[in-house]
Amino acid sequence: MAKKTIITAAITGGIHTPSMSPYLPITPQQIIDDAVGAYQAGAAAVHIHARDPETGRPSPDIGIIRQIVSGIKARCNVAICITTGGGLGMTIEQRIAGIPDMKPELASCNAGSVNFVLEPAAARITNPKFDWEIPYLKGTWDMIFQNTFKGIEYYVTTMYENHTCPEFEVYDVGMINNVAFLLNRGIIKRPIYIQFVMGILGGIPATVENLAFMVKTAKDLLGDFNWSCAAAGKAQFSLTAAAAAMGGNVRVGLEDNLYLRPGVLAKSSAEQVLQIRSIVEQLGQEIASPDEARQILGLKGIDKVAY
Repeated sequence: MAKKTIITAAITGGIHTPSMSPYLPITPQQIIDDAVGAYQAGAAAVHIHARDPETGRPSPDIGIIRQIVSGIKARCNVAICITTGGGLGMTIEQRIAGIPDMKPELASCNAGSVNFVLEPAAARITNPKFDWEIPYLKGTWDMIFQNTFKGIEYYVTTMYENHTCPEFEVYDVGMINNVAFLLNRGIIKRPIYIQFVMGILGGIPATVENLAFMVKTAKDLLGDFNWSCAAAGKAQFSLTAAAAAMGGNVRVGLEDNLYLRPGVLAKSSAEQVLQIRSIVEQLGQEIASPDEARQILGLKGIDKVAY
């Protein structure tokens, strides 16, 4: 099959808080609607977190996650990636629980520990909707997003047991070395799919030069692999456009960036999908359908999930 570009939409995440945008989906129905809209706009995959529908706080609740992914599946055949990053402060057991329960086609697997600092965002919230928001953001000043080698082994072993493809979230170049080591140890198996996540405070800065460096490093250490790029905040479209031009796949969505352009809030992840789709197509490339993405990434198929 000719190379096609996979667009992933990361719908709500565990970073932004409700006070930052009125368009951030919080309830299961809002998340479902945003994911289906992203699919209709051209996303082949969606990346799913859950939130407490009353407060908008990131939630590990299996029932809420199941409600979301079942609702999406009932309306379209988009490939669904369930997070194992979860929300700040969740335990390993909470983060992995959805994989054996729902056996998704894709699941995120963070490829190393990192300072994941959201504290500066607290100063931009003057009138929080919920009392958890500012302490949640400020608490990251003294927090490590922990993903040890033992933890990564636990995640990928659980995923392989459930025929779920790991999507390795790489926040800095050293994490590529982690993946390579675990591949050589036999813990990680091919095919390998990497999501380069750039611009997180604590991770690698979001520059085209750094993206090119990480792609080259991954090629040197891993050989064949599939990859995509996500970038936080204002770097989202410049970095994903560069990734598409380099032959990679792309991720947009309200998890990564709340804006469509400077000063203009995105009203949905679908708006961002349409924007990156236009860029990809202007580069002369075609976007992948969900089934084409499954073929490219070697996914098991939507008929083999447990939701």
